[in-house]
Amino acid sequence: MGTPVSLSAPLGLPPVPVAPDNPPTRETIDLGRQLFFSPILSADRSLSCATCHDPGKGFAESHQVSTGIHGGKGTRNAPTLLNAVYSKAQFWDGRAATLVEQVSGPMLNSIEMGNTLEGVERAVAADPDLVRAIEKAYGPGKPTMEKITKAIAAFECTLVSGNSPFDRFFYGGDKSAMSEAAQRGLEVFRNPAKGNCAACHTIGANYAVFTDHLFHNLGAGMDSQGEIADPGRFKITGREQDRGAFKTPTLRNVALTAPYMHDGSLRSLKEVVDFYVGGGSSNPHLDPLIKPLTHLTKQERADLVAFLVSLTGEMPKQ
Repeated sequence: MGTPVSLSAPLGLPPVPVAPDNPPTRETIDLGRQLFFSPILSADRSLSCATCHDPGKGFAESHQVSTGIHGGKGTRNAPTLLNAVYSKAQFWDGRAATLVEQVSGPMLNSIEMGNTLEGVERAVAADPDLVRAIEKAYGPGKPTMEKITKAIAAFECTLVSGNSPFDRFFYGGDKSAMSEAAQRGLEVFRNPAKGNCAACHTIGANYAVFTDHLFHNLGAGMDSQGEIADPGRFKITGREQDRGAFKTPTLRNVALTAPYMHDGSLRSLKEVVDFYVGGGSSNPHLDPLIKPLTHLTKQERADLVAFLVSLTGEMPKQ
């Protein structure tokens, strides 16, 4: 059903993975785009997916934590959806395996969009334009949560961003694409004796997603008593070694997506670099890869920031 769409990856990214049970079509992508920007998915019709995943902010949350219906505050910063199609697990704690699973989470969360499965289906069924779009995408039949989540996920699969100055320099061979400061920062980033950032934010020979897809305790998000405020991955696995561990985020477009860390506690890339220089916050579950980087000079720290800025890619068409 529908017109098949081939999703091409820009320079620096691997082929876009396609879920066998949700192949993108022009119709499902168009429907997903409409739903993504529609506030009717929230219980009080005040929020859309785009409220917390703002296209103007790299499809991320520009406030420390997200604000839900009735002004309710979450505890985590909504991460970017750019290149989320490459993630092997969704959400900071990895509790959803796919984009389709992720989509319904905020809708049904009482603090976020505050809706129910029946409420979402009822709201969509009452919108003639969306009903027509659903029938165009999936054929006759009433709107269901399955159709709604699959369509939004199909749209999110198009949110790929690459061909950044880094990509043109590193993969395209254009030695003028990155500034000298960014080139020095790349060396600090990759050098195990310097920043060693690539140990988790990986760079491959042919492409870079800038994540190892694993979960690490960085010593971020401690409470006023110096204890882990958010259990993170531990809440999903029950394994003590996962306490305070969160997914390694992609660094692509990171200059657009402040604030940083799972709790939005760091306001700038400089603060992020300084956090790592200090070796995070000590706790019993701190990842052994996190070590003080006090040997980095002021220039090297500035060069690291320049490199991170060079990861800003071309925005997908909406």
